[in-house]
Amino acid sequence: MFVRAYLRASTDEQDATRARAQLDSFVEERGLRIAAYYVENESGSSLDRPELFRLLRDSRPGDVLLIEQVDRLSRLDEADWNTLKVEITARRVRVVALDLQTSYMMLTGAAVDEFTARMFEAINSMLLDMLAAISRKDYMDRRRRQAQGQAKAKAAGRYKGRPEDVERNASIAAMLGKGLSWSQIQAATGCSRATISKIAKRAA
Repeated sequence: MFVRAYLRASTDEQDATRARAQLDSFVEERGLRIAAYYVENESGSSLDRPELFRLLRDSRPGDVLLIEQVDRLSRLDEADWNTLKVEITARRVRVVALDLQTSYMMLTGAAVDEFTARMFEAINSMLLDMLAAISRKDYMDRRRRQAQGQAKAKAAGRYKGRPEDVERNASIAAMLGKGLSWSQIQAATGCSRATISKIAKRAA
């Protein structure tokens, strides 16, 4: 069994590695170690997350996908969450989240009977679905509040939006023009794929 840590932040300005020390402490307390870290700055509301799917491709049956909280894995709508779950289930990867105790109660590999194992699996799956739904609701509520705040600020003539990083975006456009892949551009600039997509559309 390999433990693979997934670290995600929504925007380029946020530190996706913030929870690494906490995940390290969690596995050390259980006599385990993290085999690999997968880090990206992408929205949890999108399935377009290359590092998450690279983790799943690298995984073997029985491996653990370790996350700080369920919302690091998903703020997806129901259809996309079901798509992701199918992929996780097909690869027989076990999701362990620090905010979901049932997901790691048997992480040490202690022998349990088949009935107990199946009961824990069923309970964990139900709670994972519930937390994923809560994460989605929190995301949508926050988006609605932001939109309301922006509309109010615009009406008052105060809203100007986030200033564009002109120098970085010019570099991205230049790299796109040279034919570099999106993954290469992400590695060089630390930007999200959404940012690259926006600049690519602008240049088209």
